[in-house]
Amino acid sequence: MKNQRLYWIDPTSPPTSFPGIEAALKEPDGLLAVGGDLHSERLLCAYERGIFPWYVEGQPILWWSPDPRCVLIPGQFHLSRRLARDIRRSALSTTANSAFERVIRACAEPREHQDGTWITKDMMDAYCRLHDEGWAHSIEVWHDDRLVGGIYGVAIDRVFFGESMFSRETNASKIAFLALCKWGSERGIRLVDCQVESPHLLTLGATTLPRNEFATRLRELCPSRTPMAGLPAGPVAVSNLL
Repeated sequence: MKNQRLYWIDPTSPPTSFPGIEAALKEPDGLLAVGGDLHSERLLCAYERGIFPWYVEGQPILWWSPDPRCVLIPGQFHLSRRLARDIRRSALSTTANSAFERVIRACAEPREHQDGTWITKDMMDAYCRLHDEGWAHSIEVWHDDRLVGGIYGVAIDRVFFGESMFSRETNASKIAFLALCKWGSERGIRLVDCQVESPHLLTLGATTLPRNEFATRLRELCPSRTPMAGLPAGPVAVSNLL
C-alpha cells in the first residue's frame, strides 16, 4: 500500500496518457488517476484500456479500473420465468437512440439512499457529444409516450461499456438491458462491461473477471475502434425481445 501512488493527468497531455491499470489503488478499489478532461478521444482511449471516469460535482475527474470487473456476456442474460411472463403481458415498447439526452438526464436524477449524482453536467455534455459522434448509445423503454426506463453506454468494436440505467416502472431497466443484449449481440457485441459488481447485476447473469483477464478480453474484442451501427429505431413491442 505504501508504494502505491495516484497519477495526475494534465489536461494538455495526449489522450493516451493513462498509467497501466495494474497501478490502480487497492483502496479505494480501482482508483487509478486524477485530472485530464472529458474530450471524446480521451474517453475512448480510457475505455479501450479498461478505464472509466467516475466522480461527483466539486471533485476533479477521477479515473477508475476496479479489480475484479463486472461483465455480462449478452447470450447469458438471465431471463427468469417471471420476467418472461411479465414481458409477454406487457404493453411497453422499446427504442434505440431516440432519446439519448432524456435517458442520461433520467439516470442522473436523485435516487433513494444515494446522495447526489456522479452524472454531472460536464459528464452529460461529454456523453451527448459521444452520442452525436456515433459512440454512445441508449435504449429507451416507453409506456405509451412516457419514458419509463433506459440504459446508456459506449460501444467500441465488440464491447458495450455500460454506464447507467434507470427505471420508473417495474422491470423497465431489466427490459432495457435485455434489449441491449439482444440487439447488441445481433450487431457483434460479445461483452457488456458492467463496471462494478452489484446483487442486481448478478441476478441478470453478470459475473466478474480479474482485471488482467478483462484487459486481455478488451485487446481481443476492441482491435480497431469500430462504432456499432444499425440499432433499430423502433418502437418495438417488448414481447418481440423474447
